[in-house]
Amino acid sequence: MDRFRGQVAFITGGASGIGLGLARALAAEGMRIALADVRADELRRAVGGLAAEGVSALAVDLNVVDRDAWAAAADRVERELGPVRVLCSNAGVNLVGSTESATFEDWDFCLGVNLGGAINAVRTFAPRLIALGAGGHIVITASVSGLFTSGGAGCYVTSKFALVGLAESLRADLAPHGIGVSVLCPGPVKSDLFESTVAVRPQALAATGSVSVTPPGVRREDTPIFATALGGEEVGRQVVRGIRRNDLYILTHPEIRPVLEARAAALLASLPDEPVDARRVAATQALLDASLYVREAAKPPPR
Repeated sequence: MDRFRGQVAFITGGASGIGLGLARALAAEGMRIALADVRADELRRAVGGLAAEGVSALAVDLNVVDRDAWAAAADRVERELGPVRVLCSNAGVNLVGSTESATFEDWDFCLGVNLGGAINAVRTFAPRLIALGAGGHIVITASVSGLFTSGGAGCYVTSKFALVGLAESLRADLAPHGIGVSVLCPGPVKSDLFESTVAVRPQALAATGSVSVTPPGVRREDTPIFATALGGEEVGRQVVRGIRRNDLYILTHPEIRPVLEARAAALLASLPDEPVDARRVAATQALLDASLYVREAAKPPPR
C-alpha cells in the first residue's frame, strides 16, 4: 500500500504506547485516524493530546473481547470517517510469571485480549476490506516473544506465537485480494502496558499466578530495559515503512538476530537424518509451499 493521504486507519489499544505512536505516524502520512481503547479516560486524553498537535482523531470506546461491540464500532467509523483501509490490531496485555504457575484466569484473560481481540478485529474488518475491493493493509501487533522465548511469561508468549501464525496465514489468504498483512514484533517499547494490564483486568478473572515485572520498591521507569526502550513514535514510523513495502515481518530491534539464528539452527538440527520420501513430498505439496517466506527473504533490507 503506497497511498495513505485521505484514507482511514483504525487502531486498537490506541490510548498509549505503540498504539498512540501508530496514530501519530499514520496521521503524519495524511491518514484519518480512529483510535480505539477500553480505557475511556486515557483515550480521551490521547485524543486531546493529538488535537493539541494538530491531529484530529475519532475516539472509539471498544473492549476488543466484546464481539458484539465490533460491528457497531466499525459501522460508526465508516459512517463518520469513511471505509477503513488500514487496520492496526494492537490492543494487548502482558503477564509475567512461570508458565506452570499461571491460573486458568490468567490464560483466559491473556488469550482473550491478545489473541481473541485480534481474531475479532480480523473477522470484523477483513470481509469489509475484501468487499471494498481497493486493497488495504492489516497490521497485527505481536512481539519478539512471538518469535522466541527464554521462559517467565508463558501466557504472553503463547498468545504472541499464535498471533504470528495468524498473521502469516491471513497474509496468504488475503494476498489474492490485494490486501497486505504485516506482523509487528517489537522488542521493549516505552509504554504503560503492565499498568494498563492491571487496570483492564476483569474482576471475574482476577485470580492470578503472575508476578510484578520489577522487584519491590523499584520503579519500572528506573530499570535499564525501560530506559533504553524505543518510543512508540519510532515504532510507528517503522510500521509505516513496513506497510509501504508490504513487509510480512516488521522487526524493530536488530539485536535479536543471534537468537533468531540460534532458534532457526535448532529447528533445522532437529530434522530426521534420513532420505526425503518423494511420495510424501508429492502428497503434501500444498503444505510445503515456501513462497510466502521466499518472497520476504528476497526483499532488500529496509533503509
